[in-house]
Amino acid sequence: MSQCLLDINNLRIAYSTIHRADDSNPSWAVDGVSFQLNTGEIMALVGESGCGKSTLGRAMMRLLPNQATVEGEARFQGKSIYDYSASALRRFRGEVVALVFQDPMTRLDPLMTIGDHCIETLKAHQPHLSSSQAKEKALTALATVKISPDRFNQYPHEFSGGMRQRVAIALALLLEPKVIIADEPTTSLDVTIAGEILRELTALCRERDMGLLLISHDLAMVAKYCDRIGVMYGGKMVEMGTVKDVIYSPKHEYTKSLLKAAFHLHHTENQNQEEKKEENKPLLELKNLQKYYTISVNFIEQLLGKKSQFIKAVDDLNLNIWQGEILGLVGESGCGKSTLSRTILQLIRATNGQVLWQGKDLTTLSRSQLRGLRREIQMIFQDPHACLNPMMTIGESIIEPLIIHQLGNKLENRQRVETMLQRVGLDPKEYYNRYPKELSGGQQQRVAIARALITQPKLVICDEPVSMLDATVQAQVLELMLELKQEFKLTYLFITHDLSVARFLCDRIAVMNGGKIVELDVTEKIFNNPQHPYTKTLLAAAPTL
Repeated sequence: MSQCLLDINNLRIAYSTIHRADDSNPSWAVDGVSFQLNTGEIMALVGESGCGKSTLGRAMMRLLPNQATVEGEARFQGKSIYDYSASALRRFRGEVVALVFQDPMTRLDPLMTIGDHCIETLKAHQPHLSSSQAKEKALTALATVKISPDRFNQYPHEFSGGMRQRVAIALALLLEPKVIIADEPTTSLDVTIAGEILRELTALCRERDMGLLLISHDLAMVAKYCDRIGVMYGGKMVEMGTVKDVIYSPKHEYTKSLLKAAFHLHHTENQNQEEKKEENKPLLELKNLQKYYTISVNFIEQLLGKKSQFIKAVDDLNLNIWQGEILGLVGESGCGKSTLSRTILQLIRATNGQVLWQGKDLTTLSRSQLRGLRREIQMIFQDPHACLNPMMTIGESIIEPLIIHQLGNKLENRQRVETMLQRVGLDPKEYYNRYPKELSGGQQQRVAIARALITQPKLVICDEPVSMLDATVQAQVLELMLELKQEFKLTYLFITHDLSVARFLCDRIAVMNGGKIVELDVTEKIFNNPQHPYTKTLLAAAPTL
């Protein structure tokens, strides 16, 4: 029989930074939320960014700022979490409840190896373990999330974003907690790895009578793996029910709008069914492109005769991108997608091969020559908050590329920025002098798009630009990108692990695996008649509504 693990009753949370002038009447980030999480249960929390999902998750581990106002009850197995002593709270975090953050780089110390992270966690809670025992447990946990033992002594910066997230999940599993709170744990993971990890997590929950609270914006994934769904809006729990009830019979208007946006992405087929033919040369040509990284061996390993190894992030790759198309690049984390985008821009230099931009080989150009060309090739990154300077206003962030490339005078540039803000759906009077922290995730991504387009580029490389957004905002941003493509005659290289987004947006899709393009065709042929075994595996793993 299931027992209650977590019991949340009328929980209210406010931050001092958003209190009104009258402190007796605060603005509640979480407002009167109640629910229970039982043994062996997988429950999802969904809702738009800023609705209170992550605040709720942190409240259950007492990770809120000291200035936060908390009312109501949060109990674990009947005992109030807010009555724990400092030592009991230390054991509670990790041994009882573990948290998986959305951004693994906030969880990982850049000066520690992956193995050191695992051993430090184990030794802090289980000091009786010997070094060999701790390493054995660490390797087992890493194997669970498909991290090879030969990467035990590598550092976080040597891993892709998806692989860092796998490490973060392994760290959460190390101490075999009773509850895992996973805050967007698969945002940066491809569908195959996300599916494997969620199957593993859900199986562990059933076997060990654990509870899993999954905070997510991916409704298809939630529908596939969870038992119940709680929908949050404006700090309140507006709907709660079984997956079947919420997905097929939503009651609240916000739930209906969320599902409408999700179904729109999952069921809209790309209208461009014909392969693009061009008589002229392609806009961008990649010829036999290679980017290898060396894994150096230490002095002892050299004495033992071990040689340095190579990671072939991009391996003899050939690809053409034509003017006006949207080319999707899909594949699992660590396959080389982001490395390829940075090699195209020459942010990292190629080991071998050519990057031909309108016939000119970028690999032969100096840094100053590249700077002039980069106004024609811009990039939109996955995390808009990380690519916007927190000390600069929105207007200053967008105007900066114009100053760098010496385009226009002060008055002209101000007018350009205001026009671009208006075009991406942000009122310049309201947003020009704001800072990134004052904007939601979707608004920040709109700013990132405006910054990328302000120099009037020909090619925009989009590296997972909507993966961190909820379904409604994701649909809005994708529609905006399509409108801007037509208006500014843009070409997109769209990197994603979300196959529904790729199908919705792209004309052609290139499937990447192990640093190579294993399949390339028009979008509907890829989805309706995949040829390569890896493509078939990728499509089979993708959850659909």
